[in-house]
Amino acid sequence: MSFEYPQDFRYLDSHEYVRIDGEIATIGITEFATHELGDIVFLELPEIGDALARGENFGTIESVKAVEELNSPVTGTVIERNEALINSPEEVSEDPYGEGWFLKVRVNDPGEVEDALTADEYRALVEGE
Repeated sequence: MSFEYPQDFRYLDSHEYVRIDGEIATIGITEFATHELGDIVFLELPEIGDALARGENFGTIESVKAVEELNSPVTGTVIERNEALINSPEEVSEDPYGEGWFLKVRVNDPGEVEDALTADEYRALVEGE
C-alpha cells in the first residue's frame, strides 16, 4: 500500500509530522500512522497556552489496537488545537494532512525541524525503500 507524505513537511520516526509556515508549526500524525493504528477512538491534546518541548510527549492517541504517545517535533506554545478531533477522533484518518491536524504551535526556533526526516527519508523508514 502506498501512502502520501507531503514534501514540504518534516517527520519524526514516531510518525508525527510538522509543517512550518513562518513561526507557526502545524502538527499531526502521518497517513501511515493512521493506517497502522486502525480505528481511532480517543485523542488527548494539550490546552491552548501550554508549552511544548521538542522531543517530549504532548498527548496520546488511542485506537482499538493501541495507545500511543504523541511527541512534539518543535519547542513552542500551543496557539490552537483541533477541537473537532477531540469530539470525533476517528476523523484523523480521513484527512491526516488537512482537516486531521492536531495542533498549531508558535515555535521558538523554526529551524529546529531541519534535522527531522524529509518525506523521502520517512518513506524509506516506514516502507523499507
